[in-house]
Amino acid sequence: MLKEAAAEFLGTFVLIVFGLGVVAQTVLSKSANGSYLGINLGWGLAVMLGVYTAGGVSGAHLNPAVSIALAVRRGFPWPKVPAYVAAQIAGAFVGGMRQVQGAMGTAGIFATYPQPFLSTLGGLIDQLVGTALLMACVLAITDQRNAGPPSWLAAPLIGLLVVAIGVAFGFNAGYAINPARDFGPRLFTAIAGWGGEVFSAGNGWWWVPIAGPIAGALTGAVVYDSFVGRYLPNRGVEL
Repeated sequence: MLKEAAAEFLGTFVLIVFGLGVVAQTVLSKSANGSYLGINLGWGLAVMLGVYTAGGVSGAHLNPAVSIALAVRRGFPWPKVPAYVAAQIAGAFVGGMRQVQGAMGTAGIFATYPQPFLSTLGGLIDQLVGTALLMACVLAITDQRNAGPPSWLAAPLIGLLVVAIGVAFGFNAGYAINPARDFGPRLFTAIAGWGGEVFSAGNGWWWVPIAGPIAGALTGAVVYDSFVGRYLPNRGVEL
């Protein structure tokens, strides 16, 4: 259990450090050294590197929603879920140590917030749909019963999947699609006293990037299994 938790911690740390780094560089340079597309590409590469970092030991969930969905739909041991989730949040917490104070400080580097036109319900649906797409496509990419790629190619494809979600759905609420990605850095900035508003801003928005991705991952797994997985040869995969 310890080795898996250590791998999840480091993999999530790598994911968050690169992901927040590209956001910080773009925001603080006022897009002189970055762009919206650059942010999407950066997060995709961050996910790929996180998967390569932890995959051989823990399976590189790097996302509490993924761990919970795999426990519900793929027989991942429930006793391991708390350790995985704690390690993921801890890795994101440590990876969030990139606060810039003063006039250039912005909570939006470390956490996601909705656009003014988006209601809380709309944001919840946005996070649910984005994570459902993530989970369904991750299962498709890694399902060896399907027309999946070689195992070494899964990480780049999952990274490209994150890029696709970002360029297609990132405008509304920053496509957190990972409770650890949003909650870990948000928690760090609050504890450090650098921005208590990270929990109060956006009409208490902070719970949406937690509940939405968890519900979305479960939805995506059910949809994949219902429309595709159930029709593939069963090779020891529980559907």
